Amino acid sequence: MENVLFIDIETVPQAKDYSALSDRWKKLWNQKASRLAKNDETPEELYPRAGIYAEFGKIICISVGYLVNTADVRQFRVKSFYGDNELDILKDFCDLLAQNYFSKTHFLCAHNGKEFDFPYLCRRILANAIEMPEVLDLAGKKPWDIQHLDTMQLWKFGDFKSYTSLDLLAAVFDLPTPKDDLDGSMINDAYYQQNDLERIKKYCEKDVVTLASIFLRMNSEPALAKTEISVV
Repeated sequence: MENVLFIDIETVPQAKDYSALSDRWKKLWNQKASRLAKNDETPEELYPRAGIYAEFGKIICISVGYLVNTADVRQFRVKSFYGDNELDILKDFCDLLAQNYFSKTHFLCAHNGKEFDFPYLCRRILANAIEMPEVLDLAGKKPWDIQHLDTMQLWKFGDFKSYTSLDLLAAVFDLPTPKDDLDGSMINDAYYQQNDLERIKKYCEKDVVTLASIFLRMNSEPALAKTEISVV
């Protein structure tokens, strides 16, 4: 368990609203929106959803957590990289992954990470011209050499028919909901309308703690207690 780095990311559209886009990016989003539209939704109406697509969005927070056992006392340390400057966030995160402590021995774990967090991180790292960390780079690797874990995939047990949210799994394992203040649909407003990065950071950190507790329960270990969690 000490060789797993639990991660969660929060993302928003590149611009505050559709009108702030350049003509080139408006055209590209119009093309994307035409494939997403239902009930005659316009590109302007759909733009708040642009943050879930790495080509049109940016990362504003990455929270990580990892277990440390000292003298048989379990501690879960949480750290966040967040702000308005995506380049700085990604550089700091990649510097963490490059440390010897993490680079060779650790797996990365996220909920729906193989579909969202991991590819999103990789795409934004490349877009920001940052060297790809070894643990994220899939090029030339065999499936069994990839150090990625996904609690949603673990919960499926080979079933490909359904999506199970982090909040639903938290309920299954009788854990507190991490969505008691925000949920993913509210991040855009919390960032662009309320300018509340601290609130977004705390939400992201709660997701990481819940993620780790779910993973522990999946491996027949007790969930994290509040006394075991420290923010560094």
